[in-house]
Amino acid sequence: MHLSSPTPFPASRPRRLRRDTFTRNLVREHAVTVNDLIYPVFVLDGANRREAVGSMPGVERLSLDLLLPVAEDCVKLGIPVMALFPVIDASLKTPDGKEALNPDGLVPRVVRALKKEFPDLGVMTDVALDPFTSHGQDGLLDDTGYILNDATVEVLVGQALTQADAGVDIVAPSDMMDGRIGAIRDALEAHGHVHTRIMAYSAKYASAFYGPFRDAVGSAANLGKSNKKVYQMDPGNSDEALREVAMDIAEGADMVMVKPGMPYLDIVRRVKDEFRVPTFAYQVSGEYAMLKAAAQNGWLDHDAVMLESLLAFKRAGADGVLTYFARDAARLLQKQ
Repeated sequence: MHLSSPTPFPASRPRRLRRDTFTRNLVREHAVTVNDLIYPVFVLDGANRREAVGSMPGVERLSLDLLLPVAEDCVKLGIPVMALFPVIDASLKTPDGKEALNPDGLVPRVVRALKKEFPDLGVMTDVALDPFTSHGQDGLLDDTGYILNDATVEVLVGQALTQADAGVDIVAPSDMMDGRIGAIRDALEAHGHVHTRIMAYSAKYASAFYGPFRDAVGSAANLGKSNKKVYQMDPGNSDEALREVAMDIAEGADMVMVKPGMPYLDIVRRVKDEFRVPTFAYQVSGEYAMLKAAAQNGWLDHDAVMLESLLAFKRAGADGVLTYFARDAARLLQKQ
């Protein structure tokens, strides 16, 4: 039988397989499990600091002492990985983002503490300069304001090594500079970090869905009216994503990512079909904020749309999802 010529009605009645719960469960093609979830968190310096992110209901910036109980909750829920995004004090931001290389900076200190307290919890770190630069861009600027590629890659290599030295499990370059995966992989190997995994933000689009995230890490004000279109991908391009992914795999990426998520499920599907490598999607801040706002207004069933959106990623071919819903979803999945 071919799909173009299925068995005709009434010999075939597809509704037979939808009749009851046990049959639907039996023939379900895709499912979300807690092992599919990566939980992004925002960490800031100091102690006993908790700041709500206004554009992301339920999300907070936390100091390390308050982040540790969150990590413990992730362990209890079975969430395999927590992804760190730093909120850097404005006094430490410079045009060259040099604080990203500080071995005693916020990110390395948080990584060391997390791996000491929860050695079995995977920790992932962002490799990009935008939280550290006074201009809010992911790289170094020339005299005209253009983002320099090769000079930026040199700094990113140092940032990745700093994080690896602190004991991080996965470095995740999100900058979209050309050649950075190969340079980081070579440096990790040369410094003995042969087990450090690279999850490459391979197809990261210049999307309008990142707004709440930039509020959360404090880069929105620094970026101002500038944009990131000279290094992040054009939302109109699909074939280009495959070229980017192919390059990152060839350069040594262990896993690849598509960002944003739901508006780019077609890209997830194409990447998975083409390369058959571990493929992830980021359900970004704007996606999260939209679902939260609609649920708060009573327009959508929060839990139902949350789980349905995560299932969409799996159906599209994603092996896992970075999502701010991770803990809520894990709790619901435990009850199923």
